[in-house]
Amino acid sequence: MKCPICKRPLAADRRFGAFCSERCRLADLGSWLDGGYRIAVPLSEADLDEGLPTDGGASTDADGKTRN
Repeated sequence: MKCPICKRPLAADRRFGAFCSERCRLADLGSWLDGGYRIAVPLSEADLDEGLPTDGGASTDADGKTRN
């Protein structure tokens, strides 16, 4: 597996979870805190009622249009 931030291989001990170093772990946290990562579409009440999609992430809205 590779680090999602710098793409270096992960160490066998996985001390930093999914990241290769503390620096990459903190860079990812900073992206979350700064709003760099976002949910693309706000969740509606219908989305919450449907649960998680089972077709690889695509779902349809009330008009039958596919969205991710």
